[in-house]
Amino acid sequence: MKADVGDRIVVETERLTRGVRTGVIEEVLQEAPPRFRVRWDDGHISTMTPAAGAAKIEKQKAAAKR
Repeated sequence: MKADVGDRIVVETERLTRGVRTGVIEEVLQEAPPRFRVRWDDGHISTMTPAAGAAKIEKQKAAAKR
């Protein structure tokens, strides 16, 4: 899983009582296995290592060229 600072991360859950969790990657701590510092949309910050298939990365859109 390749990610860069500023990319969004979407984490699926197996629990029915919890929805999808989304946030922005603030720091890539390690590439293999992936380990990220994430600021979640609810304002919390945590360090995570996503499990296989549990998360997807939405790449940051490139700034428009002028």
